Amino acid sequence: MEVKIAVKRMTGAVFEETKIISFTFVKDAYIPYTSVTARIYAEEEDYMSVAEIFLYVGDYLVHHGLVDTLEVTETNGVKIATLASRGFTSLLCQNQIEPGMITGISINDLMDSYYDLPYVTHEDNSDQSGYIYVKSNSSMWDGVVNLSYKLNKIYPYIRGTNCVRITAESDPSVFSYDESQLTESGLAYNFKRMISNFNMADISGEYGSYTLEDTVVTNRKIVRHKVFELDRQFLSDPQEALNYRDKYANRGHFRYFCRYSGYSGEDLCDMVSFGYAQNKRISRIEIIGDSTGVDTELSVYYDGFYSGGTL
Repeated sequence: MEVKIAVKRMTGAVFEETKIISFTFVKDAYIPYTSVTARIYAEEEDYMSVAEIFLYVGDYLVHHGLVDTLEVTETNGVKIATLASRGFTSLLCQNQIEPGMITGISINDLMDSYYDLPYVTHEDNSDQSGYIYVKSNSSMWDGVVNLSYKLNKIYPYIRGTNCVRITAESDPSVFSYDESQLTESGLAYNFKRMISNFNMADISGEYGSYTLEDTVVTNRKIVRHKVFELDRQFLSDPQEALNYRDKYANRGHFRYFCRYSGYSGEDLCDMVSFGYAQNKRISRIEIIGDSTGVDTELSVYYDGFYSGGTL
């Protein structure tokens, strides 16, 4: 399977590198951007003005992002470029808006009314029934997360290269793999982020009114307490502040995964069937390649947001 990296200069000119030594691509339901790391034999002479990175796997454009880091070394006349890139939606994590309560806001309003972020798109959704409370020093992505949870009780995710979505894809692609097509399948747990107890202050600053104990966590003998001030993002339903934190702490704590050779164009929120995971939403995609070929790992999360693999 052909893999190529296209590099766009600040001038708009584009050149391609096809001699890929190794690369890793990651797309996760809880990470607001795609990411690529790669080492390539650099045939282009001038790497001084690079601005954008594209990754193509076969016929699929899977990544379009900023250049985070780039290093070019030369040994005995052979140049090797090592790069790292994050999708343009990473800019949502690096831009802030004025703090305070914003009512009657939709995802269209939030994404279109503040900054012109290059190549960042979003689903067309004008539902203004939600509100957000912007904390000091919080990012635009924090606002997207808060609004998504208010309106739909889901965590937002990236579809395509840089499209923000706050609802499940209504027309997902469907993929199915039997045992003969897989190189590996399994399950994995991650308990390191789990919180056992939450305690939030009320409007007068008193603690004890809003508490939550996650017995799934305490039954595993994990004891981790979080105490915090009243979260004004959830003034209409304070207990939901604890429910959200519990779900987020448990994100991706259990998953089924499979690996196969190649890449078939899967995206987050598409449907997949393999082994014990049948007709479930894809929650993570990792593509790894080197001179021997390309392998794809697909994961289905079972947690507070992806209960049984469904949003």
